Amino acid sequence: MKTVLNPIYTENNTKIIHNLFYDWIGWRSKELLLPDTINEAIEICNSFWEKDGLYLKKWNYSKDTIKILFKVNSNIKPTLFSQRIKGRLDHSLRKLETPIKFSRKVAFRCLGENTRDIVNKYVQKQVIKSDYVDARFKKILTDFTVFNDKVDLSQPIMMSHGRYWYNIHLVIVIADRKNPIIKKEKFDIIKKYSFIIANKKECEIAHLAIMPDHIHISLKGNPELSPNDIGFAFLNNLSFVLGYNRCWKNEFYVGSFSEYNLETLKQF
Repeated sequence: MKTVLNPIYTENNTKIIHNLFYDWIGWRSKELLLPDTINEAIEICNSFWEKDGLYLKKWNYSKDTIKILFKVNSNIKPTLFSQRIKGRLDHSLRKLETPIKFSRKVAFRCLGENTRDIVNKYVQKQVIKSDYVDARFKKILTDFTVFNDKVDLSQPIMMSHGRYWYNIHLVIVIADRKNPIIKKEKFDIIKKYSFIIANKKECEIAHLAIMPDHIHISLKGNPELSPNDIGFAFLNNLSFVLGYNRCWKNEFYVGSFSEYNLETLKQF
């Protein structure tokens, strides 16, 4: 009989530090232009979006396109996010007697305060900027800093209902930083299983930096998973394979990023 392991880390016992911004673009699908009532519709939707964990930051529209930026809670799946935006807008416009048919195709993009280039360079430089004196130990750590050039974070994930740029920066920390990981075999396990976990969850690791007291991962996420889903997958599965009950701190950081940052978006 297959043994089912209960997760050690859950939303009830783990602090999630997050900085997540989701951008949604929708298009009209027929001849009708977007109506002037779009302003009123968004006001109606906003209170419902906040109950969904979506906090409106900025929006604009043209005759055939609407673009909306939100700061979101970490339990929000990109696919569900797109459904909530489109569905609530559609419902509000119908209530205002100005229905508009939106295209089934949408564009979703993660955004952040830092660009993809900045995040990936930060992950790659973890060993270089560390203050470890032993040059041999630094060399070992360098071997566990991975750049996967097969993953292009600038390219979207194509789904039946749209394109998704879903780039996540995940950081998990050793429970006791005074007792770091120093054995090479442990680093080997973390490196091997990080890719196994990502593959199982249909995510793709672009950059990985394994340090004695923390791990940085930048990845292309599965739009059917929330940042929480991804974070807990790594926390729990790496705990199991390392043989510890609680080897990681009861918290993790997850942030979103893209080709351009929020300041660039403001200029647009």
